[in-house]
Amino acid sequence: MALSFEHALLPIVFAIVAALYASVGQAGGTGYIAIMGLAGYGPEAIKPTALALNIIVAAIGCARFARAGLLTWRSFYPFAILGAPFSVLGGLSDLPHRFYQPVVGILLIAASALMLRSATRAAEIDRTASDTPPFGPSLLVGAVVGYVSGMTGVGGGIFLSPLVLAFGWIGTRQAAGVSAVFNLLNSAAALAAIWTVIPAMPGPLPWWMLAVAIGGLLGSGLGIQVLSPKSLRLILAGLLLAAGIRMIFT
Repeated sequence: MALSFEHALLPIVFAIVAALYASVGQAGGTGYIAIMGLAGYGPEAIKPTALALNIIVAAIGCARFARAGLLTWRSFYPFAILGAPFSVLGGLSDLPHRFYQPVVGILLIAASALMLRSATRAAEIDRTASDTPPFGPSLLVGAVVGYVSGMTGVGGGIFLSPLVLAFGWIGTRQAAGVSAVFNLLNSAAALAAIWTVIPAMPGPLPWWMLAVAIGGLLGSGLGIQVLSPKSLRLILAGLLLAAGIRMIFT
C-alpha cells in the first residue's frame, strides 16, 4: 500500500526545515506552520504541533551548544525570567491576525535586512561582542519576545536572535545557543498553557517528531562546527525574510 503524503513526504520536508533552522539555534516553528498550512491542516492542529516539534529541536540545540561551550547560564537566564511567563500570556491571547501579523512581519523583514548588512562584518563584530548580555534590557526583550512567541505559536528565538546580534550583546554562535534555550522554554510554556484545550494531534506526529530530531542533530552540528559566522547570519537573514513574508501575506 502506498504511503500517504503525511507519512512519506512531510517527514522529509520537516527534517530539512529542522536542519536549516537548527544551524542558527532556531527550532523551525515558522517553517512547520507554513508546511502544515500548505498541507491543509487547520489552526487548531498547527499551533500545538509546531510547539511540540519546536521543543524537540530546541532541546537538541540546547544540549549541543552547551556541550560546545557556546551556552552559559548567565548568557540566557535574563531573557528567560520574563520570557516564559509572557509566552504563557501570549499563548492565551486571541488577538485577530490582521492586527499583529503585518506589524510582526515588517519587523522580521527589517531584521533580515539588518542581518544581511552585518553579515560581511560578522567575524569582526563577533570579536568585539560581549559574552554576557546586559541584565535589565535583557529582561525587557525577553518579556516582549516571549509574548509575541506565545501569540504566534513559534518559540521566539527567531525574534530574539536578530535583536541580540544587532545590539552586539553576544556573538553569532552564542546567540544561536541562547535562541535554542529561549525556544525550548517558551514553546514548553505555551504548549502547557493550551494543553487542556488541544484537540486530537495529527496521526503522523510521531514520524514528524523523529524527522525533526534527525534534522536538529544535523543542523546544530553544522552551526557549531562547520558554518562561519557570516554564513550563519546569512541563513538567519533568509529565515527572517521568509517568516516576515509569511506573517504579512497569511
